[in-house]
Order: sequence, then C-alpha cells, then structure tokens
Amino acid sequence: MNSDPFWEHPLQALNNEQWEALCDGCAKCCLHRLEDEDSGEIYFTNVCCRYLDQQTCRCGDYPNRSLNVPDCVQVTLEILKDPYWLPDSCAYRLLAEGRPLPDWHPLISGDDDSVRTSGNRICGRVVSETEADDLEHHLIEWVRA
Repeated sequence: MNSDPFWEHPLQALNNEQWEALCDGCAKCCLHRLEDEDSGEIYFTNVCCRYLDQQTCRCGDYPNRSLNVPDCVQVTLEILKDPYWLPDSCAYRLLAEGRPLPDWHPLISGDDDSVRTSGNRICGRVVSETEADDLEHHLIEWVRA
C-alpha cells in the first residue's frame, strides 16, 4: 500500500492524474437517473449512456464526453459541494463527505478487477439508451444515491 495515499489529502490538493485515479471505473455515473421533483430523491435506472463501452465499462469517447452529451456532468470540486445525485459508492462523493474508500476500490485493493469481482461494475447489467423505452420502466435498486 502507498505510504502516503494521495486520496487521504484534501481533494483540492490533488493533481489531474490523482483526480482521475479516484474513478474506480464502475460506470454508475453513466446511468440515467430520475429525480422526484417534490422530494429530490434520485432513482437510478439500468439504462446507460450510448457512449458507454459495455465491454470495457469505460466511456467510448471520454475526451469529448461533454460535447457528445451536453448533460454529462464532469465531477468537479464545485459539483461535490452537493453530491446527492452521485452513487453512494462513488469515490468522489465518499471523499467529499469525509468517508473512506471501500475495500474494493482499486486504490485500496491494488487490483483493477476488484470493482467487477465485488459486484460494483454495471456492465453486463444495463441496456443502452439507444435500445431502452421509457426510463420509468427501467428503475433499479442495486445502485443508490
């Protein structure tokens, strides 16, 4: 294990490489979600962005994701002031809320495959937005905000 884990430092102190390394590759942020207008509660669906490569569980055009999908939100320190819409297992959200990374996170486990083996990767359990019907028909409970 790293003798000085960068993820234990304040998020604003991280460089770009460290910031990107926080992403565990679960792709939960690529799922469509619905928000209850009255309560603000977030409901995840099993419908993913058309650009998600379901074999690698990575964005098929990561550098241009915000151009391809204007509402694809890039996680920033500003966004993390109120990360209620991010999955509860998201490293960015966990650290912003002062919580530790889970044991299955690659930075902790030292194993890039630990996200998949722990059941935290969405690939193999989702459908592309190009094939889905109404999002209300695709609500799931295995991802929570």
